[in-house]
Amino acid sequence: MQNSISNADFPRFPIVRRKNYGTWIAAAFAAIVAIYLVIGLAFNPAMNWDVVGAYLFSPLILGGLATTLWIALVVTLVGLVGGLIVALMRVSGNPLLSGLAQSFILVFRAVPALVWLLFWYFIAILVPVISIGIPFGPTFYSANTNDVFGQIGAAIIGLGLVESAYMAEIIRGGILSVGKGQTEASKALGISSARTMFVIVLPQALRSIIPAFANELINILKGTSLLIIIGVPELMTVAQDIYTANFEQIPLLTVVCFWYLVICGLMGVVQNRLEKHINKGTAR
Repeated sequence: MQNSISNADFPRFPIVRRKNYGTWIAAAFAAIVAIYLVIGLAFNPAMNWDVVGAYLFSPLILGGLATTLWIALVVTLVGLVGGLIVALMRVSGNPLLSGLAQSFILVFRAVPALVWLLFWYFIAILVPVISIGIPFGPTFYSANTNDVFGQIGAAIIGLGLVESAYMAEIIRGGILSVGKGQTEASKALGISSARTMFVIVLPQALRSIIPAFANELINILKGTSLLIIIGVPELMTVAQDIYTANFEQIPLLTVVCFWYLVICGLMGVVQNRLEKHINKGTAR
């Protein structure tokens, strides 16, 4: 007969945590560097903190910030709608639709956003007049391309198409994260493909989509600074116009950094709350 062995038969040894001095040394070094940088900026006379304070809530700066925010919002909506359409084409079983979606993603991800902004800004050289009508027949609407596009139109289309390509891959990744069993079960129940995608697959894919989407939303906000190249009066453009006149480059750039940090910080808080809400009832 075998004797049962209990925990009491083994001696108990105290658990001693290993002392990791390297981590504490690295943390102390990082803290010293951070304090040194903060003190260096805070007491550097070239910072001109009085100028920073004077322009922090300036109507010109706030106007540029408002332009930045609404353009970022419109570009986000364009990117979401376009990205969803391209993603659905990409995962469809139709080789033609899938190939067109893959080509769209390749073109608009490979070429820098700055190049696309300039391309759409100068599109009137290629297409001087925009016409809507029947091919080789009557024209119902015709207008000068510069009147239709302009700076804002070029900004929204240029950034919107680029973001559609990135959003498409984010949404596609979320769709692929949902098990195929969900789709197979819905087909067995006679549910249509469209209803399966929008009612069953996409809601479950949100858990994977939201973190990447929030990160891309911050990139959209920062990407609006590229609009300085075509003269859109967003935050960076307004700041440049001001420091071109008063030569206070560093204080004005500090103001720009402050507002980007504030907006991105608020977006991070909203992201965390949204993720917690979506992940309720889900195992960590």
